[in-house]
Amino acid sequence: MYAVTDSENNKPSKKKPIYPVNAALRKYLTKYGREVNLPVSYQDLQHFRYTLPLKDKNGNITAWEQASYDMREWEYLRVGLVKIYAILKTEGDFSFVSHLDVARIDFCSFGNSQPFRIRIVNKYNDNYDHYYIKRADASRIYGLELEHILSPNRMTFFTSKQTLIEEHIPGIPGDEFIKNYLNSPATNHVRFSKEFVKFNERCFICLLGDMRSYNFVVDITPDIEDVQYRIRAIDFDQECYEGRKNMYLPQFFKENFPLVQTAIKHLNKESIEQYQAEERTMIVFRLAASRHQIKELMDIMSLDNISKQEKIEQLRLELAGHFGQVAFLQAKTMGQVLKTQLKQTLRKSLMLVPKKPKIK
Repeated sequence: MYAVTDSENNKPSKKKPIYPVNAALRKYLTKYGREVNLPVSYQDLQHFRYTLPLKDKNGNITAWEQASYDMREWEYLRVGLVKIYAILKTEGDFSFVSHLDVARIDFCSFGNSQPFRIRIVNKYNDNYDHYYIKRADASRIYGLELEHILSPNRMTFFTSKQTLIEEHIPGIPGDEFIKNYLNSPATNHVRFSKEFVKFNERCFICLLGDMRSYNFVVDITPDIEDVQYRIRAIDFDQECYEGRKNMYLPQFFKENFPLVQTAIKHLNKESIEQYQAEERTMIVFRLAASRHQIKELMDIMSLDNISKQEKIEQLRLELAGHFGQVAFLQAKTMGQVLKTQLKQTLRKSLMLVPKKPKIK
């Protein structure tokens, strides 16, 4: 089951278009407190004069560049960006902003969203935090909201017209974990392999694609006598976009091959199936708890255009063959493909969830 191929077909699309937020999705975001008025937009940040390559703590060049602005532009941005941080962290309580400042604005031209990373610093103790400003993309927003509702992770993000604000997700980048932690004697390989199986299952159920090692982080939490691991996606750009089924299974990316090898070494078939069943069951419980909200989201997504027609046709055909279910062939949009996917993968687990008693 856990096989990896090096085929060129297992590479995501190099360029994905930005899909606009339609009126129905905007209404949903407003209803659930995701749409807010922000003092700074993505477009405002594009007015930098130049950028300089940014190095990590070891002196290596990163994918990020430090943006430089003229003084008047910088002063305007500083005030607004600190207020956005307050909206993210304290629901708009601005009583703390006087001791906060913007230490740096970074820009990444790599990837589809071309994000800005804002570093906020506490002037009293130099402690810092980050958040991200991106172009609002409908498929990314669907991915964030599905992650928030159906995964074990809560997501803090806001939209404002064509701007998307995302909270920083802490953790060890997957590629760094593979390089510096995976083979460490301190790593509990069985527990980590269990989490990789669960992560693989979550991505496939929710059709979150392109989870190569640098698009997720590993969160390590000390436990009673050992540690627990949580793999968290940090890039939702490829939610329900690709046409190839394997794009939604992290096990098939060559960048993740060391993780697959570890899982094969430490887990047998029965254990893998157990962990997959556990993850499906937990998703079902979350779905049942938010059934009305997820229905609203799926109804909107089913009518939205977030992928190319040829990709929709390819994915529905591959999933129909994978599950032996012709219901996928009736899907006309990626949202409809996902709705069918949720029904297909969670059907058995849904039968185990007790129905809520009717109120008389």
